[in-house]
Amino acid sequence: MQIPIDIKAIIDEATNVDRARTTPLSVGLFLDETAPQDIQSFVREAFMSTSPHARVTLSSFPTYPVVVSGEPDIVVIVAGFDERIAGYATAFRECGVPVMVVTTMPDIVAAQASRSPGQLLACDLLSPDAPKPSRNLPERAAGASEPQVLTVEGAASLRRRMGEWVIETCTEKRLAFALAFPFIRKPLSLEAVKATSLQNAGVGFVLFIPGADMPVMTLNQAKMLLQIAAAYGQPMNAERAKELAVLVGGGFVCRSVARQAVAFVPALGWAVKAAIGYTGTFAMGQAVVEYFEGGGNIGGIAEVVHKAREKVTEAAMSAYKQPTVKTVVDNARTRAGNLVAGRPRKGRETR
Repeated sequence: MQIPIDIKAIIDEATNVDRARTTPLSVGLFLDETAPQDIQSFVREAFMSTSPHARVTLSSFPTYPVVVSGEPDIVVIVAGFDERIAGYATAFRECGVPVMVVTTMPDIVAAQASRSPGQLLACDLLSPDAPKPSRNLPERAAGASEPQVLTVEGAASLRRRMGEWVIETCTEKRLAFALAFPFIRKPLSLEAVKATSLQNAGVGFVLFIPGADMPVMTLNQAKMLLQIAAAYGQPMNAERAKELAVLVGGGFVCRSVARQAVAFVPALGWAVKAAIGYTGTFAMGQAVVEYFEGGGNIGGIAEVVHKAREKVTEAAMSAYKQPTVKTVVDNARTRAGNLVAGRPRKGRETR
């Protein structure tokens, strides 16, 4: 049987990954000595790297002056009570360097920036999720409870936001950053899952020729798996052949389920195919991300995708029972979010 994917495209993707492994990176890390020690230690640890191609320059101010230059790929400032933060950020941006400002006192830092001649962009100011107020205590005024104590939950939310900031800001070097700094790997992988799922939903919606969507969806899934595995530093070797075989098999299963579902609701066939394209790809990608997050290696990937495929079948077969196009798609999205984690996924917060 001929494999219904473009092998050259897969090879090209692998080549891009190998190139990212040797891409040089430069990070300027500046610690405000008035910032709490927990946030200083957290950020310093996040940007520790064993990659020989990543160079992190660490400096603490005001003991040492902040030297502004256009050399780093990004600058990370851990902000405390120093009122010059916005001025530093502005100076680096004027040199063409993106600036991430990390703090556990966002209201205080923002208020200081408003009185500064410099400018601190809201999208560049990152902090943990604010602790929920107690039912027995009134909410405090903005900044009254700052600096926040960096809890386990707060650290997790801040780690995610920092990773998302890097992949959104450093689009050309995002994979290189993920290979060098572990906290970026999950946000990058989840973005690949989301983007590929939406692509396959569009493929199912647009391609009406029977079977024509299969090669495209499978290629997208294969490239997604390469991207996820690469983000977690998995080796590029002959094991890729096994992954492709699993993905092709998964594609056939999804295609079979789609035909059965469309038979029940032919008028909504296009919506069912789109829903299954989205759900199947999303569930497989989520399963692989969680597998690698748990320390898994490339050898066990086949079993992970197999289990995810079973969940896909369950979700896909439920789609045809929905009475309208909107509920078909909404049901598929909701169920896909519950497949791996067992709970609805939350969207990214906006600040």
